[in-house]
Amino acid sequence: MELYQLKSFLAVVAERNLTRAAEKVFTSVPAVSAQIKALEEELGVLLFERSSRGMALTPAGERLAEEARRTMDAAQRMRQAAAQIRGAVQGVLRMGTVSDPIALRLGEVMVQLAQRHPEVALQLHQRLSLQSIHALRRGEVDCAYVLNADESVEGIRLHRLSRLEVVVAMPLQLAQTAWPQDLQALLALPWINTPPDCGLRPAMEALFASGSRELPQGPMAETEGAVRGMVASGMGLGLLRRDQAEAAERAGELRLWPHWSTVTWLCWMQKDTPHEEPALTALRELVTEVWR
Repeated sequence: MELYQLKSFLAVVAERNLTRAAEKVFTSVPAVSAQIKALEEELGVLLFERSSRGMALTPAGERLAEEARRTMDAAQRMRQAAAQIRGAVQGVLRMGTVSDPIALRLGEVMVQLAQRHPEVALQLHQRLSLQSIHALRRGEVDCAYVLNADESVEGIRLHRLSRLEVVVAMPLQLAQTAWPQDLQALLALPWINTPPDCGLRPAMEALFASGSRELPQGPMAETEGAVRGMVASGMGLGLLRRDQAEAAERAGELRLWPHWSTVTWLCWMQKDTPHEEPALTALRELVTEVWR
């Protein structure tokens, strides 16, 4: 048997559909079908039950799928060992990101990574900050950019990249007709909230707690871009990073309320393990170099 046959086998296991499996391994449906058939003939067992609903694993297929995964993992470890011997770094890294690639300097990171370590592939997974932390703990991503104010996170290796100031952004109409003179007046106005998993949510909670008020129950936005657009459209006040808010103010979209701000951090996070993959080490060092 060949490794590409096992790769196609596992793609069909994951997708339960020949067309989607073929797309996943970048080949044709007839090619995947032929590879599965050849594998079944060589092993002497039926791997799938084929029906109008798709491809369902047989009991033999379920058992052999585990063996196939171990075989593919072993092959990947062998490739990585060979890459280390010849001095190259190799592997696929899954990185969680927040929504602003420019602020993350992702372009610079990816260009430098391609130049220095062409055998490292980077997959980006956009998530809210707390979602990325949960994904790290579950092993769904290898590293992540996260907005986080805490100095440490249990079970996570954390490196602060940049200090970020969070400020209050006001719709132009409210700024002209109902400019708040104090915190209580500010909190009484309509607000745009953020989900519990958002990196700006702790700042929102701290702001309303300082005025002994409950969080607003109005409209909600998952990204800073959405908050900025909703504030600019007049739906309510919102929290933004100062650089984003000042850019929007210069563009005539909104006004800043200057009497409150707080601090959070853009952080690099990865799971705290005793052994770090060389590809992850290379990426972490490159990220910290770019931010330094």
